[in-house]
Amino acid sequence: MRILTLPGSLRARSTNGALLRAAGALAAAEGAAVTTADIGGLPHFNPDLDGEGAAAPAPVAALRNSVAEADAVLVVSPEYAHGVPGVLKNALDWLVSSGEFVDRRVGVITASPSPTGGDYANAQLRETLRMMTGTVIDEACLKVGTVSARLDRDTGEITDPELTTQLKAALKALAAA
Repeated sequence: MRILTLPGSLRARSTNGALLRAAGALAAAEGAAVTTADIGGLPHFNPDLDGEGAAAPAPVAALRNSVAEADAVLVVSPEYAHGVPGVLKNALDWLVSSGEFVDRRVGVITASPSPTGGDYANAQLRETLRMMTGTVIDEACLKVGTVSARLDRDTGEITDPELTTQLKAALKALAAA
């Protein structure tokens, strides 16, 4: 199985980035091939850059190819101001009309220092991905609250066995769908 992870944060020491890497390592341990999309170099979404007769900018074409080659996509994102971070929304905007998400299996994990686990961003992402005709696997979606207390601050490794169990179950649901 090929899983593409889409990050919602570009920060080097992001807890969501650590969670994304932990989920990727768990999936790889089960035999999945896991890659992470590089969304930091995408231009701001502008349909004129990709319109009639124009070739998509190279970073956009690379993202689209990565999604097309994946069996499933796992989005791991923080919540900013009760919403989806701009860098992730920009990446999704580049994919809206290109068709790579059609029927693609998708899981969504949001994490937050608050107990709610980024519930607003989680709901927004799931709605956006469904509109993009991705197949959102509800059992592969998690909201991780108080994430900072569940990861080692220095290594980013998961210290909470319950979180590891939840991630494994979400990944299993994504693979089984």
